[in-house]
Amino acid sequence: MDKITQAISESLEVKKDILENKDLIENIEKAACVITDCLRGDGKVLFCGNGGSAADAQHLAAELSGRFYYDRPPLFAEALHVNTSYLTAVANDYSYNDIYARSIKSKGRKGDVLVGISTSGNSENIIRAMEEAKARGMITIGMTGKGGGKMAQCSDYLLDMPSGCTPRIQEAHILVGHILCELVEADIFPQ
Repeated sequence: MDKITQAISESLEVKKDILENKDLIENIEKAACVITDCLRGDGKVLFCGNGGSAADAQHLAAELSGRFYYDRPPLFAEALHVNTSYLTAVANDYSYNDIYARSIKSKGRKGDVLVGISTSGNSENIIRAMEEAKARGMITIGMTGKGGGKMAQCSDYLLDMPSGCTPRIQEAHILVGHILCELVEADIFPQ
């Protein structure tokens, strides 16, 4: 029972810290505006992550490309890891650290958005993707844990959750990701 209430309390504390962080709230709003502008301009939003962050990337891409709150036209959003044949071939023939950067080389265009998700902010394959995206004129949004790690340097918009605990960071990433989806959907398709 203590572990359950402790986990819930920790999760609530992180969310309270987000709520009180005006700079982070501003960055969330700016990130939503950037994504909205990209999609309005017929661009695409690409997501990448590893492990649980890959699951979050796929989840958020589905919210945008499918639907979030209501029926509306689909938006171009994709998680870069969903083609397992590509992923395993590039990891085998080149390096796992190159899987996302190589995908950005083929899919990324100026004005597109890359959302890199890493709880530590130090995942080499995400950093390389972010650097490649910036080189191509894409806008980069980093979703990380506290401080942003190495991704802080390559993120145009850093959404660093105020925690160093992986599960709490991931819970906050989904909260913030859902907020982004809600803002984008409501702005592009007002009801």
